Amino acid sequence: MRGMHCNAALEIPFAMVLPSPSSPLHAGPFDTRSMRYLLAVADQGSMTAAASYLGIAQPALSQAMRRLEQELGVRLFERSRRGTLLSSAGRAVIDDVRASLAMAASAAQHARAIAEGKTGRLRVGFVTHAVYEVLPAALKLLHAEFQGTQVVLSEMSNADLVNALGQGDIDLAMLHTPVAVQGAVRQKLVRRDRLMAVLPAAYPLEPDGRVSLADVARLGLVWFPESQLPSLRAAIAAAFLRMGLEMRVVQEANRTLTVLSCVAAGIGASLLPQSATVLQHRGVQFAPLRDGERLPYFELSVLWQASGRPTIASQLAGLL
Repeated sequence: MRGMHCNAALEIPFAMVLPSPSSPLHAGPFDTRSMRYLLAVADQGSMTAAASYLGIAQPALSQAMRRLEQELGVRLFERSRRGTLLSSAGRAVIDDVRASLAMAASAAQHARAIAEGKTGRLRVGFVTHAVYEVLPAALKLLHAEFQGTQVVLSEMSNADLVNALGQGDIDLAMLHTPVAVQGAVRQKLVRRDRLMAVLPAAYPLEPDGRVSLADVARLGLVWFPESQLPSLRAAIAAAFLRMGLEMRVVQEANRTLTVLSCVAAGIGASLLPQSATVLQHRGVQFAPLRDGERLPYFELSVLWQASGRPTIASQLAGLL
Protein backbone atom coordinates (compact mmCIF):
# COMPACT_ATOMS: atom_id res chain seq x y z
CA MET A 1 0.00 0.00 0.00
CA ARG A 2 3.00 2.34 0.44
CA GLY A 3 3.14 5.06 -2.24
CA MET A 4 -0.46 4.50 -3.38
CA HIS A 5 -2.20 7.55 -4.87
CA CYS A 6 -5.61 8.70 -3.64
CA ASN A 7 -7.39 7.55 -6.80
CA ALA A 8 -6.27 3.99 -6.06
CA ALA A 9 -9.14 3.88 -3.56
CA LEU A 10 -11.45 3.20 -6.52
CA GLU A 11 -9.89 -0.25 -6.88
CA ILE A 12 -10.57 -1.18 -3.24
CA PRO A 13 -13.87 -2.80 -2.22
CA PHE A 14 -16.27 -0.39 -0.55
CA ALA A 15 -16.11 -2.09 2.88
CA MET A 16 -12.34 -1.50 2.99
CA VAL A 17 -12.57 2.20 2.18
CA LEU A 18 -14.94 2.95 5.04
CA PRO A 19 -13.09 3.56 8.35
CA SER A 20 -13.86 1.08 11.10
CA PRO A 21 -14.70 2.44 14.55
CA SER A 22 -11.99 0.16 15.95
CA SER A 23 -9.20 1.48 13.67
CA PRO A 24 -7.74 4.95 12.89
CA LEU A 25 -9.47 7.13 10.30
CA HIS A 26 -8.06 6.81 6.78
CA ALA A 27 -7.44 9.50 4.22
CA GLY A 28 -9.80 9.08 1.31
CA PRO A 29 -13.45 9.69 0.40
CA PHE A 30 -14.68 9.33 3.97
CA ASP A 31 -13.03 12.28 5.67
CA THR A 32 -14.78 13.80 8.68
CA ARG A 33 -16.51 16.48 6.59
CA SER A 34 -17.96 13.90 4.22
CA MET A 35 -19.16 11.83 7.16
CA ARG A 36 -20.84 14.85 8.75
CA TYR A 37 -22.57 15.68 5.47
CA LEU A 38 -23.72 12.09 5.01
CA LEU A 39 -25.15 11.88 8.53
CA ALA A 40 -26.91 15.21 8.16
CA VAL A 41 -28.68 14.11 4.97
CA ALA A 42 -29.59 10.76 6.51
CA ASP A 43 -30.96 12.35 9.69
CA GLN A 44 -32.73 15.33 8.08
CA GLY A 45 -34.25 13.35 5.19
CA SER A 46 -33.55 15.88 2.45
CA MET A 47 -30.69 17.87 0.96
CA THR A 48 -32.46 21.17 1.66
CA ALA A 49 -33.04 20.43 5.35
CA ALA A 50 -29.52 19.02 5.75
CA ALA A 51 -27.95 22.08 4.12
CA SER A 52 -29.89 24.35 6.48
CA TYR A 53 -28.79 22.23 9.45
CA LEU A 54 -25.14 22.38 8.36
CA GLY A 55 -25.28 26.07 7.49
CA ILE A 56 -24.09 25.60 3.90
CA ALA A 57 -25.66 26.11 0.47
CA GLN A 58 -27.85 23.28 -0.79
CA PRO A 59 -26.13 23.02 -4.21
CA ALA A 60 -22.74 22.68 -2.50
CA LEU A 61 -24.06 19.85 -0.34
CA SER A 62 -25.65 18.04 -3.27
CA GLN A 63 -22.41 18.33 -5.25
CA ALA A 64 -20.36 16.99 -2.32
CA MET A 65 -22.65 13.97 -1.96
CA ARG A 66 -22.56 13.21 -5.70
CA ARG A 67 -18.76 13.44 -5.66
CA LEU A 68 -18.64 11.04 -2.68
CA GLU A 69 -20.83 8.51 -4.51
CA GLN A 70 -18.63 8.78 -7.61
CA GLU A 71 -15.44 8.22 -5.61
CA LEU A 72 -16.93 5.20 -3.85
CA GLY A 73 -18.59 3.78 -6.95
CA VAL A 74 -21.91 3.18 -5.16
CA ARG A 75 -25.17 5.04 -4.68
CA LEU A 76 -25.68 6.13 -1.10
CA PHE A 77 -29.09 7.80 -1.59
CA GLU A 78 -32.42 7.25 -3.31
CA ARG A 79 -33.78 10.59 -4.43
CA SER A 80 -37.53 11.01 -4.84
CA ARG A 81 -40.33 13.53 -4.31
CA ARG A 82 -40.48 12.41 -0.66
CA GLY A 83 -36.91 13.54 -0.13
CA THR A 84 -33.49 11.94 -0.05
CA LEU A 85 -33.41 8.53 1.61
CA LEU A 86 -30.53 6.17 2.22
CA SER A 87 -30.06 3.40 -0.34
CA SER A 88 -29.40 -0.16 0.77
CA ALA A 89 -25.64 0.55 0.59
CA GLY A 90 -26.12 3.74 2.62
CA ARG A 91 -28.13 1.92 5.28
CA ALA A 92 -25.44 -0.76 5.46
CA VAL A 93 -22.70 1.71 6.40
CA ILE A 94 -24.48 4.52 8.24
CA ASP A 95 -23.91 3.05 11.74
CA ASP A 96 -20.19 2.62 11.04
CA VAL A 97 -19.98 6.19 9.77
CA ARG A 98 -21.76 7.48 12.87
CA ALA A 99 -19.42 5.52 15.16
CA SER A 100 -16.31 6.63 13.27
CA LEU A 101 -17.32 10.29 13.45
CA ALA A 102 -17.99 9.98 17.17
CA MET A 103 -14.57 8.36 17.60
CA ALA A 104 -12.90 11.20 15.72
CA ALA A 105 -14.67 13.80 17.88
CA SER A 106 -13.66 11.94 21.03
CA ALA A 107 -10.04 11.73 19.89
CA ALA A 108 -9.96 15.46 19.16
CA GLN A 109 -11.45 16.26 22.56
CA HIS A 110 -8.92 13.99 24.27
CA ALA A 111 -6.03 15.61 22.40
CA ARG A 112 -7.21 19.09 23.42
CA ALA A 113 -7.56 17.98 27.04
CA ILE A 114 -4.00 16.64 27.07
CA ALA A 115 -2.66 19.82 25.45
CA GLU A 116 -4.46 21.94 28.06
CA GLY A 117 -3.19 19.76 30.91
CA LYS A 118 -6.67 18.57 31.86
CA THR A 119 -6.26 14.85 31.63
CA GLY A 120 -3.65 12.31 32.62
CA ARG A 121 -2.53 11.02 36.00
CA LEU A 122 -2.44 13.02 39.24
CA ARG A 123 -0.67 11.73 42.36
CA VAL A 124 -1.98 13.48 45.46
CA GLY A 125 -0.42 13.18 48.89
CA PHE A 126 -2.20 14.58 51.92
CA VAL A 127 -2.13 14.87 55.70
CA THR A 128 -5.07 13.77 57.85
CA HIS A 129 -6.39 17.31 58.26
CA ALA A 130 -6.91 17.63 54.50
CA VAL A 131 -9.52 14.87 54.70
CA TYR A 132 -12.03 17.07 56.51
CA GLU A 133 -12.67 19.68 53.80
CA VAL A 134 -9.82 20.34 51.37
CA LEU A 135 -9.45 16.83 49.91
CA PRO A 136 -13.22 16.36 49.30
CA ALA A 137 -13.35 19.76 47.59
CA ALA A 138 -10.37 18.82 45.41
CA LEU A 139 -11.89 15.47 44.41
CA LYS A 140 -15.17 17.18 43.51
CA LEU A 141 -13.32 19.64 41.27
CA LEU A 142 -11.32 16.85 39.65
CA HIS A 143 -14.53 14.98 38.82
CA ALA A 144 -16.16 18.10 37.37
CA GLU A 145 -13.26 19.81 35.58
CA PHE A 146 -10.72 17.08 34.83
CA GLN A 147 -12.77 14.09 33.74
CA GLY A 148 -10.69 11.12 32.66
CA THR A 149 -7.87 11.97 35.05
CA GLN A 150 -6.55 9.01 37.01
CA VAL A 151 -6.09 10.06 40.64
CA VAL A 152 -3.70 8.26 43.01
CA LEU A 153 -4.25 9.14 46.69
CA SER A 154 -1.71 8.64 49.48
CA GLU A 155 -2.07 9.72 53.10
CA MET A 156 1.31 10.58 54.61
CA SER A 157 2.92 12.47 57.44
CA ASN A 158 3.97 16.05 56.83
CA ALA A 159 7.66 15.12 56.65
CA ASP A 160 7.00 12.26 54.23
CA LEU A 161 5.00 14.60 51.97
CA VAL A 162 7.87 17.08 51.87
CA ASN A 163 10.25 14.31 50.78
CA ALA A 164 7.80 12.81 48.27
CA LEU A 165 7.15 16.16 46.58
CA GLY A 166 10.84 17.04 46.50
CA GLN A 167 11.70 13.69 44.90
CA GLY A 168 8.87 13.90 42.36
CA ASP A 169 6.98 10.92 43.79
CA ILE A 170 3.76 12.97 44.02
CA ASP A 171 2.41 15.84 41.92
CA LEU A 172 0.41 17.68 44.58
CA ALA A 173 0.86 17.79 48.35
CA MET A 174 -1.73 18.93 50.89
CA LEU A 175 0.31 19.60 53.99
CA HIS A 176 0.98 21.91 56.92
CA THR A 177 3.19 24.93 56.30
CA PRO A 178 5.71 26.45 56.69
CA VAL A 179 7.99 23.76 55.27
CA ALA A 180 11.20 23.65 53.25
CA VAL A 181 10.96 21.62 50.03
CA GLN A 182 13.80 20.77 47.65
CA GLY A 183 13.40 21.92 44.07
CA ALA A 184 11.15 24.52 42.46
CA VAL A 185 7.62 24.33 43.87
CA ARG A 186 4.58 26.55 44.06
CA GLN A 187 2.46 26.99 47.18
CA LYS A 188 -1.07 28.16 47.94
CA LEU A 189 -2.54 28.55 51.43
CA VAL A 190 -6.03 27.04 51.48
CA ARG A 191 -6.94 27.01 55.20
CA ARG A 192 -5.89 28.66 58.49
CA ASP A 193 -7.27 27.36 61.77
CA ARG A 194 -7.01 28.53 65.34
CA LEU A 195 -5.57 25.94 67.70
CA MET A 196 -7.96 24.47 70.24
CA ALA A 197 -7.25 22.53 73.42
CA VAL A 198 -7.95 18.81 73.31
CA LEU A 199 -8.55 17.39 76.79
CA PRO A 200 -9.69 14.13 78.38
CA ALA A 201 -13.50 14.02 78.45
CA ALA A 202 -13.59 14.15 82.27
CA TYR A 203 -11.41 17.23 82.58
CA PRO A 204 -13.42 20.08 84.19
CA LEU A 205 -13.81 23.13 81.97
CA GLU A 206 -14.28 26.71 83.15
CA PRO A 207 -17.89 27.99 83.35
CA ASP A 208 -17.66 29.51 79.85
CA GLY A 209 -16.46 26.21 78.37
CA ARG A 210 -12.93 27.50 77.86
CA VAL A 211 -9.55 26.53 79.28
CA SER A 212 -6.24 28.32 79.60
CA LEU A 213 -2.90 27.44 78.11
CA ALA A 214 -1.73 26.83 81.67
CA ASP A 215 -4.20 23.93 81.89
CA VAL A 216 -2.62 22.36 78.82
CA ALA A 217 0.88 22.93 80.21
CA ARG A 218 -0.09 21.34 83.51
CA LEU A 219 -1.40 18.17 81.83
CA GLY A 220 1.54 17.93 79.46
CA LEU A 221 1.37 17.99 75.68
CA VAL A 222 0.67 15.10 73.32
CA TRP A 223 1.98 16.30 70.01
CA PHE A 224 3.64 15.51 66.72
CA PRO A 225 7.38 14.74 66.55
CA GLU A 226 9.64 17.70 65.93
CA SER A 227 10.69 16.19 62.60
CA GLN A 228 7.08 16.42 61.38
CA LEU A 229 6.26 20.07 62.07
CA PRO A 230 9.48 21.74 63.26
CA SER A 231 8.46 25.35 62.54
CA LEU A 232 5.01 25.01 64.09
CA ARG A 233 6.34 23.21 67.13
CA ALA A 234 8.95 25.95 67.67
CA ALA A 235 6.27 28.65 67.38
CA ILE A 236 4.09 26.90 69.97
CA ALA A 237 7.08 26.56 72.32
CA ALA A 238 7.77 30.29 71.91
CA ALA A 239 4.14 31.11 72.81
CA PHE A 240 4.40 28.99 75.97
CA LEU A 241 7.65 30.73 76.88
CA ARG A 242 6.19 34.22 76.44
CA MET A 243 3.48 33.29 78.94
CA GLY A 244 6.00 31.93 81.42
CA LEU A 245 4.98 28.31 80.78
CA GLU A 246 6.97 25.22 79.92
CA MET A 247 5.95 23.23 76.84
CA ARG A 248 6.40 19.73 78.21
CA VAL A 249 5.81 17.05 75.57
CA VAL A 250 4.76 13.90 77.43
CA GLN A 251 4.00 11.80 74.35
CA GLU A 252 4.79 12.11 70.63
CA ALA A 253 2.40 10.73 67.99
CA ASN A 254 2.67 11.13 64.22
CA ARG A 255 -1.05 10.86 63.36
CA THR A 256 -4.02 12.89 64.55
CA LEU A 257 -6.08 9.86 65.53
CA THR A 258 -3.15 8.60 67.58
CA VAL A 259 -2.92 11.96 69.33
CA LEU A 260 -6.63 11.77 70.18
CA SER A 261 -6.28 8.22 71.47
CA CYS A 262 -3.46 9.28 73.78
CA VAL A 263 -5.53 12.17 75.13
CA ALA A 264 -8.52 9.86 75.64
CA ALA A 265 -6.22 7.56 77.65
CA GLY A 266 -5.39 10.46 79.99
CA ILE A 267 -1.74 10.73 78.96
CA GLY A 268 -1.98 14.48 78.45
CA ALA A 269 -3.64 17.27 76.47
CA SER A 270 -3.07 18.46 72.94
CA LEU A 271 -3.44 21.44 70.63
CA LEU A 272 -5.18 20.74 67.33
CA PRO A 273 -6.85 22.91 64.67
CA GLN A 274 -10.53 23.72 64.91
CA SER A 275 -11.20 21.61 61.81
CA ALA A 276 -10.28 18.48 63.80
CA THR A 277 -13.47 18.80 65.85
CA VAL A 278 -15.32 16.88 63.12
CA LEU A 279 -13.64 13.68 64.31
CA GLN A 280 -15.81 13.40 67.46
CA HIS A 281 -13.38 10.97 69.08
CA ARG A 282 -14.73 9.21 72.18
CA GLY A 283 -13.02 10.12 75.45
CA VAL A 284 -11.89 13.62 74.42
CA GLN A 285 -13.35 17.10 74.40
CA PHE A 286 -12.34 20.19 72.42
CA ALA A 287 -12.29 23.55 74.18
CA PRO A 288 -11.41 27.08 72.98
CA LEU A 289 -8.38 28.63 74.64
CA ARG A 290 -8.98 31.74 76.71
CA ASP A 291 -5.46 32.99 76.00
CA GLY A 292 -4.72 31.27 72.69
CA GLU A 293 -4.21 34.41 70.62
CA ARG A 294 -0.43 34.10 71.01
CA LEU A 295 -0.40 30.66 69.49
CA PRO A 296 0.39 30.30 65.78
CA TYR A 297 -2.30 29.42 63.26
CA PHE A 298 -2.45 25.85 62.00
CA GLU A 299 -2.03 26.24 58.23
CA LEU A 300 -2.93 23.84 55.44
CA SER A 301 -1.49 24.54 52.01
CA VAL A 302 -1.25 22.84 48.63
CA LEU A 303 2.19 22.56 47.03
CA TRP A 304 3.01 21.40 43.53
CA GLN A 305 6.01 21.14 41.24
CA ALA A 306 6.70 24.32 39.26
CA SER A 307 6.33 23.94 35.50
CA GLY A 308 6.48 26.20 32.48
CA ARG A 309 3.18 24.79 31.19
CA PRO A 310 -0.23 24.22 32.78
CA THR A 311 -0.51 20.94 34.65
CA ILE A 312 -3.44 19.23 36.33
CA ALA A 313 -1.84 19.99 39.70
CA SER A 314 -1.38 23.71 38.99
CA GLN A 315 -4.87 24.14 37.56
CA LEU A 316 -6.50 22.25 40.44
CA ALA A 317 -4.56 24.32 42.97
CA GLY A 318 -5.81 27.48 41.29
CA LEU A 319 -9.42 26.35 41.76
CA LEU A 320 -9.09 25.44 45.45
